[in-house]
Amino acid sequence: MDLTPIWLTLRLATVTTVILLLVGTPLAWWLAHSRARLVPAVEALTALPLVLPPTVLGFYLLLLFNPQAGLGAFWLKLTGDTLSFSFSGLVIASLFYSLPFVVQPLQTAFQGQGRGAMEAAATLGARPLDAFISIASPLAARGFLTAAVLGFAHTVGEFGVVLMVGGNIPGRTQVISIAIYEQVETLDYAQAHQWSALLLAFSFLTLLLVYGLNRRAAPRVG
Repeated sequence: MDLTPIWLTLRLATVTTVILLLVGTPLAWWLAHSRARLVPAVEALTALPLVLPPTVLGFYLLLLFNPQAGLGAFWLKLTGDTLSFSFSGLVIASLFYSLPFVVQPLQTAFQGQGRGAMEAAATLGARPLDAFISIASPLAARGFLTAAVLGFAHTVGEFGVVLMVGGNIPGRTQVISIAIYEQVETLDYAQAHQWSALLLAFSFLTLLLVYGLNRRAAPRVG
């Protein structure tokens, strides 16, 4: 069994999750506490991948990655490589596609805290960043864990977006979901079954972990 698709998938999911936690945390905090009129629009844009067909998102990303203009031209000049049909392109596509799975759990966790703890810290002279690190972040620990697990798992299971943006290049863009697709096309059902069973078990364990955490966090009545 060639394990390259597994390692490529794990690498993609890890890089995507780390970047999304860094980018999604301030975005989720702003969405949770801002009263700006733009909040509903930003929330809608953030959640768009939940309802948008992956092929639509992949198509527009391909246009954005065009090496003749825009981001694609800038990246080609900077690195000498194209964004389309590359691992870097897969990472950017995964950032867009998995964004709501990281931002929404964090936003919910921040909203559940209220503003009391941060306001109390401010009255004691704590700077906003210090208060966030020492108070808000520990209180949102389950939200961070849920966001990381869902973001990682969703990236592992991507298909439409990665196929549109990365194609099917072994060792470069062929993640496990694409490998399953290729094996079915070539009638290699035994190998496809092994990969599919692996993803099925991984998805079940991921959901079991998330639901278990949510039940522990829920207040008990009676």
